[in-house]
Amino acid sequence: MGTWKKRTKAVHEGIRRSQYGEVSEAIFMTQGFVYDSAEAAEARFIQSGEDEFIYARYGNPTVAMFEDRIAALEGAEDAFATASGMAAVNGALTSLLRAGDHVVSARALFGSCHYILDEVLTRYGVEVTFVDGTDLTAWQEAIRPDTKAVFFESVSNPTLEVVDIKAVSKLAHAVGATVIVDNVFATPVFSDALAQGADVVVYSATKHIDGQGRALGGVILGTRDFIRGTVEPYMKHTGGSMSPFTAWLMLKGLETLDLRVRAQAGSAQVIAEALQADAQLTQVIYPGLPDHPQHALAVAQMGVGGTVLALDAGSQAAAFKLLNALEIITISNNLGDAKSIATHPATTTHQRLPEETKAELGITPGLLRISIGLEDPEDLLQDLRKAIGKA
Repeated sequence: MGTWKKRTKAVHEGIRRSQYGEVSEAIFMTQGFVYDSAEAAEARFIQSGEDEFIYARYGNPTVAMFEDRIAALEGAEDAFATASGMAAVNGALTSLLRAGDHVVSARALFGSCHYILDEVLTRYGVEVTFVDGTDLTAWQEAIRPDTKAVFFESVSNPTLEVVDIKAVSKLAHAVGATVIVDNVFATPVFSDALAQGADVVVYSATKHIDGQGRALGGVILGTRDFIRGTVEPYMKHTGGSMSPFTAWLMLKGLETLDLRVRAQAGSAQVIAEALQADAQLTQVIYPGLPDHPQHALAVAQMGVGGTVLALDAGSQAAAFKLLNALEIITISNNLGDAKSIATHPATTTHQRLPEETKAELGITPGLLRISIGLEDPEDLLQDLRKAIGKA
């Protein structure tokens, strides 16, 4: 299995077959497990074996299959599956940090990630310093000898800034800090975050891994010691575990993940290139375009520009007209779906941020985040051009 390519691992890794020899992974829809004797129950609570389970909040065979498969795909020693992407972000950070610890984070983050760092962690005595994630000098100046962790999105949501994983990790490791990377936009297919220096990788499985708008889910990946010694005790006692049915959906999503995201990234590249010259747009942002400030870094880290692009229509009124004129692309706030989705971050996903913070992050009133789906790229391009014309 160690020599398998990612696409093969995404189909076959981690399978646990019951006595019936099923082809598709079984869904073990149970909250608890029985023991042959009181002594067996006692022994399992003291030390559970690899395929011994106690309670669904602690672990489940279907969930374990998903954890093993995504860990193999990412190149991680272990994984813990969570109820949502934000449960994964919160779990990775909160299980590690204590009052008095110091964290350095990129400023450009998804709204809920920013909330956890800026309001939840600080409420319990964690000191957080925000920096421009693309500025290595800012990272160097902010990371202190007592810094416990650094956190960033490898590609920021929604302005698509790319952070240098290798360089930031080197700075963090020099003081013994743990590097936690939210890697949603990179996807497990294009990701080499752990090889590039990250210690912990977090995904919202709701996005590309499910990829069909069906279920919430998340996953934390890292060393076995970190996952089982730090993350698992926190998650199993606070109740953020993934359900067996969700894990089964995610397993099915992994089987087609490689094919889907490669098609989506290819379409995103075509559409971004075609719209780049449109004078009706203030800006087209896509890491796969040569004029993107971190284009070379994006290609080096991911090999592609990703599945998401951003457009600036110039004003909120124009952005809303554009959204309302779309026929194929759906207005929603998810991404990584088989269906193309358009989002107005300033009034939805990032609406709670102060106006000055939005301006600082480049979340302008006219900015639209476009997650490219599996439709024909020519149809999507025509839909966007028609909507841009009406706006």
